[in-house]
Amino acid sequence: MSPMSSSVSARSAAEVNAEIRDLWQRSGGCLTPQDEAEYQQLLVEWAAATGAGARSAA
Repeated sequence: MSPMSSSVSARSAAEVNAEIRDLWQRSGGCLTPQDEAEYQQLLVEWAAATGAGARSAA
């Protein structure tokens, strides 16, 4: 099982967004490499929650 599959959950986009905001606040606006990896995973989860991955570019 890939690590990304466990990151994508049934959380709402608002819940994931709140975690993203918390990450940025905790980091003081400067992400470490570990924070960056977490941020990227959260973005994938947020996009899945919003359906952004299913949208086509216009």
